Amino acid sequence: MKKIASLTLALMLILSLTFIVSCGNDYDTAPKEGIWESATIGNGEKSFTIEIVTSDKSVTHTIKTDKKTVGEALLEVGLIEGENGPYGLYVKRVNGVLADYDTDKTYWAFYINGEYASTGVDMTDIEENAAYKLSKEK
Repeated sequence: MKKIASLTLALMLILSLTFIVSCGNDYDTAPKEGIWESATIGNGEKSFTIEIVTSDKSVTHTIKTDKKTVGEALLEVGLIEGENGPYGLYVKRVNGVLADYDTDKTYWAFYINGEYASTGVDMTDIEENAAYKLSKEK
């Protein structure tokens, strides 16, 4: 009986710790449906803004990070998802919104200071005061 009580207590402690740890990071990452009100996301010494634009929605977030590239930072906070390809990270989902060129001819365009970027998010170092944008386009 004592063994069962001890095992039950140990299991309850493990489950409680798992719940606390998983809930403790919720403010750091974007939910799958996205965040459509401006927010500061993440933790770190560096910060930058990212504007996310679709045909019917737009939002600007401030990202705080210690990562080196824009892509690493956006992956870390859960704002982007993608696939690694021959040219680096192919961003397919931003703030919960899918762009799939094979299905609907849309893609996520990346801009730096209003100019179409010549590098991908995963190859773009974070620059202080730079304005980044991801726009769903055809």
